[in-house]
Amino acid sequence: MSAAAANEVVSIRILDREYTVGVEPGEQDSLRAAAKLLDTRMRDVRGANRMAAVDRVAVLAALNLAHELQQLRDETANRERELARTLGELQRKLDALLDT
Repeated sequence: MSAAAANEVVSIRILDREYTVGVEPGEQDSLRAAAKLLDTRMRDVRGANRMAAVDRVAVLAALNLAHELQQLRDETANRERELARTLGELQRKLDALLDT
């Protein structure tokens, strides 16, 4: 999301701090949902320690989210491989039936 390419400005709050972010038209709801998720994760990481450094909390929350994203990517790749294998088997069975 670069400010130069953005057409609209959205204000979001993360850990009680306000940020103004430029987004493409139609992406406001997605950005707000992402900000809400990040705010929740940062609050979870910070927990009761209100004195925790915001940059540390942000890095740990980002690391947790990146780890979840990588797990989802790995799961998706495994599903795609399994689907390709299953489709290959079905194609071979169909070819065998058509050859008889």
